[in-house]
Amino acid sequence: MKLRGAEAEQRASRYLQQHGLKLQQSNYHCRYGEIDLIMLDGETLVFIEVRLRNNAAFGGAAASVDARKQDKLIKTAQHYLGTLKKIPPCRFDVVALEGDDINWLKSAFSL
Repeated sequence: MKLRGAEAEQRASRYLQQHGLKLQQSNYHCRYGEIDLIMLDGETLVFIEVRLRNNAAFGGAAASVDARKQDKLIKTAQHYLGTLKKIPPCRFDVVALEGDDINWLKSAFSL
């Protein structure tokens, strides 16, 4: 499953780069969790969760980013921001991959 996850993250990264985002870091880890992709969209720092589902039987990929997961992502992002000299505008996106479809949810949730 790890390999499929890594492939999904690479696919999402390529897709977002084709749409003008610039990769800053992938798989950022800290004690709170992991952020799949950290990218720049202009001046905005974007924390991206990539979700892969074979089908939408249990609500689909985007629905799997529940409140608990959002809390972990926010804490991990705050940890990352603590490493920066200047904090830029930020947002949280979700890239949901279901089969051949890519659904990019900008500003999927906020602090």
